[in-house]
Amino acid sequence: MADCYELQVTSYGLKVQEAQRASRIGVLEIIDLRGFQLALFKTRYFASLLLAGGLLVFLFHGCAGTPQPRRIDNVCEIFREHSDWYEDAFNSYKRWGIPIPVMMAIMHQESKYVSDAKPPRTTCLWIFPGPRPSSAYGYAQAKDETWEEYQESAGSFWSDRDDFGDAIDFVGWYCNLSSKKCGIPKGDARNLYLAYHEGRGGFNRKTYNKKGWLLKVANKVQKRANRYKSQLSSCEGEFRKGGGCCLWPF
Repeated sequence: MADCYELQVTSYGLKVQEAQRASRIGVLEIIDLRGFQLALFKTRYFASLLLAGGLLVFLFHGCAGTPQPRRIDNVCEIFREHSDWYEDAFNSYKRWGIPIPVMMAIMHQESKYVSDAKPPRTTCLWIFPGPRPSSAYGYAQAKDETWEEYQESAGSFWSDRDDFGDAIDFVGWYCNLSSKKCGIPKGDARNLYLAYHEGRGGFNRKTYNKKGWLLKVANKVQKRANRYKSQLSSCEGEFRKGGGCCLWPF
């Protein structure tokens, strides 16, 4: 306490002995509190600077995101460029049973692996930008309400649509439910995509039959899944962990 008072008293020309005596008898009124107010102001100022700096770092990191893979038509090259993506995809496969090529083909169709993808805006009077047609966002183009359902039932509060690991798990989760509720085989990329696009209710009502363009897109997804499957079979060993020689029990 003496050191503290000495700093304050010296700043304003008071005697150290008077400040110490005031401390002992509790008569703090004789100490000029302007020094304390100045110190408090400085503390708040520097705390604000630190908070603002941390916020800028956070925003910069969030805005930077993960770059889109350079060769999105080759699943081997995708996993070579983003080595942690294979582990994320494999974990989703283990959890939900949807083959990696199927999930990746759906994600390719939805966002081309752009982390912050959004539907293009509509236009007003052919010139002015209007609202977006839906709340779809991120790698999987999940809508707000569907993502919230996933967070509550299978994900977590911290799951993000612009995080590849969370998004690929979402695709596996949704397709697994479609397989159970719509009777779609887990390797049937075409029909899993139709259920993904139309919703499970729409799929069961066969709303896709009135959308010729959507049927063509679903066929493209199936072809891409087949291509990804062939590619992955030639390179998957690169990404599997635990390879090499092991001398049991060491």
